[in-house]
Amino acid sequence: AAPRERVTLCISTQHGCAMGCVFCASGQAGLQRGLRAEEIVAQVLVAKRYLEPEEDLRNLVFMGMGEPLHHYDETLRAIRLITHPDGLGMSPRRLTVSSVGLVPGIRRLGEDFGGKIGLAISLHAPDNDTRSRILPMNQRYPVEELIRALHDYPLPVRRRITIEYTLIDGVNDSLGHADRLIELLAGLRVKVNLIPMNPISASELRAPRSAQVAAFRERLAEAGVSCFVRVRRGDDVDAACGQLALHGEPLKLRKKLAPGA
Repeated sequence: AAPRERVTLCISTQHGCAMGCVFCASGQAGLQRGLRAEEIVAQVLVAKRYLEPEEDLRNLVFMGMGEPLHHYDETLRAIRLITHPDGLGMSPRRLTVSSVGLVPGIRRLGEDFGGKIGLAISLHAPDNDTRSRILPMNQRYPVEELIRALHDYPLPVRRRITIEYTLIDGVNDSLGHADRLIELLAGLRVKVNLIPMNPISASELRAPRSAQVAAFRERLAEAGVSCFVRVRRGDDVDAACGQLALHGEPLKLRKKLAPGA
């Protein structure tokens, strides 16, 4: 039989998000409520009904709407239901939780699952000044504190932490930013996903030119950093990374940010 096509499902933990990242529609819409564990698991069950016969749901990423570690208890219950033999029976190694860097939650996740759950960090800038401008939570958990938590995370052999880095024209996309990122990640087992910013209606921020994206990636690769440029998926229906929001009332941008401001 031909091998089945592996499918990765992106699931949400909250309706909206409280983190307020300036390039993200979910963050600009604000938090409505957290989802119950049953609602989180239901996303997996519904998705399975829509799989084609040749498709196999292999991986779950908690990267949809919301900050999973801001809603830790229900996220934890959902993970246990998904991974329990009497639940969905998925291996914890097929799950990845993404966070903007809530340090106490990262430490709890490591303690509760011994590093079996994959970890992705929405970093988006290598220094506190830039990161605090685009990601307000950095003021509470600055870069140095976040990196310490990543060094302490109990990574299994051959696993890496995923670093998500949204490239925004004139904000965090210079080769100087790339050099600082290389320095920051030294000594960590990581892979870097570079994400050219997907447009959102509430912001004038935009992705860099493709040549700048390529130059940034090349600088990381030359330093031996494993990095990939993420292929856009879902941007035609505002469902790509950073675009998820409830449509209806226009979003009011909480904070204007001019490139290089």
